[in-house]
Amino acid sequence: MKVTRSNIDGLFTIEPDVFEDDRGYFFESFNSKAFENATGVAVEFVQDNESMSDKDVLRGLHFQIPPYAQDKLVRVVRGSVLDVAVDLRQDSPTFGKFEKVLLTEKNKKQFFVPKGFAHGFRVLEDATIFSYKCSDFYHRDSERSLKWNDPTIGIDWELNDPILSDKDKNAKLRLGDFRTTFQR
Repeated sequence: MKVTRSNIDGLFTIEPDVFEDDRGYFFESFNSKAFENATGVAVEFVQDNESMSDKDVLRGLHFQIPPYAQDKLVRVVRGSVLDVAVDLRQDSPTFGKFEKVLLTEKNKKQFFVPKGFAHGFRVLEDATIFSYKCSDFYHRDSERSLKWNDPTIGIDWELNDPILSDKDKNAKLRLGDFRTTFQR
């Protein structure tokens, strides 16, 4: 497993060891001991989620506030996405900064998004299957959404007119309005 750390503390991508032959491929998508040894992060995932979306769907920017904040380990099973995490930790030198990662079924990369980050992705291919592990359960009353096109964050989604859910269309929270309890 190869771990590549971001310039934003806490974010990293993982490239698993993939074993391929004429029958196909095999890889461990998650092993808690190997994950902790390679990253230094001990995390217990309690919920797995999966979504299927078509090209130009944009989901996010979502997060849950404490005490239901979530670490996420995300990956693409089929298709491809442009995945984004935004630092919401008020005491962080990278508060409001973001990281973009290309996740595809071919590169098999995974992106670790810890508590204190908003997360979203833009789908690049029809019928893309996106999978993610969460360290806490979904809690509706703790869920928040930042405006996907907040100009103070300045994410270039490389798309002008995404397909959005009503929740994401109506997200009003901007980074400047958000008072965080997230800490580094």
